[in-house]
Amino acid sequence: MTQLGLDYPTKWGRTCRARLARNLIQVGFMVPYTRYISSLDVQGVKNIEGDGPFVFVANHTSNLDTPLVIAALPAPIRRRLVVAAAMDNFFMDARKAFRTVLIFNAIPIDRHKVNRRSSQQALELVEDRWNLLIYPEGGRSPDGNFHEFKGGAAYLAERAKATVIPTYIHDSGYLQGRKWAKAPKFVNAPYQRRHHVSVTFGEPMRCGANENIRRFSNRIEAAVEDLGRLVSGDPTYGVTKSDED
Repeated sequence: MTQLGLDYPTKWGRTCRARLARNLIQVGFMVPYTRYISSLDVQGVKNIEGDGPFVFVANHTSNLDTPLVIAALPAPIRRRLVVAAAMDNFFMDARKAFRTVLIFNAIPIDRHKVNRRSSQQALELVEDRWNLLIYPEGGRSPDGNFHEFKGGAAYLAERAKATVIPTYIHDSGYLQGRKWAKAPKFVNAPYQRRHHVSVTFGEPMRCGANENIRRFSNRIEAAVEDLGRLVSGDPTYGVTKSDED
């Protein structure tokens, strides 16, 4: 019997055959379809230039966020991308786990508590020069607002000496919101089979020589907030400590 949860095997998803199949699925269907239904606008691709590896740290309102980011990425980066996916959502059913690994090259992450095993797997992959997409809010926003980041992304980037690319996904919650979003503002909005979405990549970030993980995580969070204010035009976008009290 196939083991599930954090024990689900994902190494096969990075074999030559799986990578070939994934590229055919993404290039032949997922990317063009995602771009069609979202009329996707991409900004800041120039910020991804360099050797990498890159850790893409994004806000999260919809299960379509991952296809949108994948569609926005340059092909060489996309082909070396690993996605940190919620263990309890995507890895508790064998068929769903198989699809998630095959299509997205995903690895299971325990989003409810610090788990050394899942963190170590992500770290080893980034050290092996795989790029990583991670959502540090810990899941889709329950209310449509931006929520405080957990520190895992900053830890991985610092340990692996990787470059962080702050990433802001705008309005994805309204794209087929009843099916893919969680927040009532999206779920209860008029259903839209197509909705314009933008993905913006911010300036690259590295952990400073004398900077601790907490401070680095706060800087990453602030960078995503700043992108959100810039793109949305909402000066109040973001989270304050009082919001979390």
